[in-house]
Amino acid sequence: MGLHESSLTSLPLLGRGKVRDMYAVGDDKLLIVASDRISAFDVILDDPIPGKGRVLTELTEFWLKKLAHIVPNHATGILPEEVVTAAERVQVAGRAVVVKRLKPILVEAVARGYLIGSGWNDYQRTGAVCGIALPEGLRQADKLPQPIFTPAAKAEFGQHDENVDFDYVVREIGPALAEQVRDITLRLYTEAAQYAATKGIIIADTKFEFGLDDDGRLHLMDEVLTPDSSRFWPADSYAVGISPPSFDKQFVRDWLETQDWDKTPPAPRLPAEVAAKTGAKYQEALTRLTTTG
Repeated sequence: MGLHESSLTSLPLLGRGKVRDMYAVGDDKLLIVASDRISAFDVILDDPIPGKGRVLTELTEFWLKKLAHIVPNHATGILPEEVVTAAERVQVAGRAVVVKRLKPILVEAVARGYLIGSGWNDYQRTGAVCGIALPEGLRQADKLPQPIFTPAAKAEFGQHDENVDFDYVVREIGPALAEQVRDITLRLYTEAAQYAATKGIIIADTKFEFGLDDDGRLHLMDEVLTPDSSRFWPADSYAVGISPPSFDKQFVRDWLETQDWDKTPPAPRLPAEVAAKTGAKYQEALTRLTTTG
């Protein structure tokens, strides 16, 4: 069936995002439940993708452990089943985490290794991405000479994030923190991309969320290197000049593009076979990345 929305009553609900439901655990921690909701074109669909929230949670936990030497993160090690009632444990098992309550940095920290998506659109218009000039003659999905930091300003719920330049980040959070966020973003992306390449996956780009603790220390938070926050391409089907196949919601987007829909709520109901194939894409990404050997 899939979990479209959690319904915990033992903790105060703080809000619901496109995918995650957030609850307060005391004054200094949060319970974040990854539902099976899926959004496309900034519209949340009525039909969930069964198992998607578990994949996102397991993959984030995998990356947090793998990259913990680069930057502290939001993990507490507290089991989500310990902070809810016995009757509610089924809603959180495998799909929720108890995390530190941090002060979020309101900038999307995006790293790009390939020219795709809004970066490709920017390049076609200006020859640059977020103010970073790139060589002439690059094609869609080309690998960049080196990864670049291409931040975005967080939009209101339901709106598109807007690409910005590094000077915008400096004005928002100050030069020292801006440089730290940029440097750590590129380190995280580079190390993750090198690892994923050994598993036959290209990480074309990804976005990170950061927050500060009470002492002002930078922490990695929210989801990390999942198919919802990244473009994962199978290396064996990668080609330049097209938008390569990916382990994410592109299958849903492609189906929606065939429908008579103006991309405003409500979205068309999702056929079961489209939901199942999308879920399989997410699961394959998890399996490839986390299987040893």
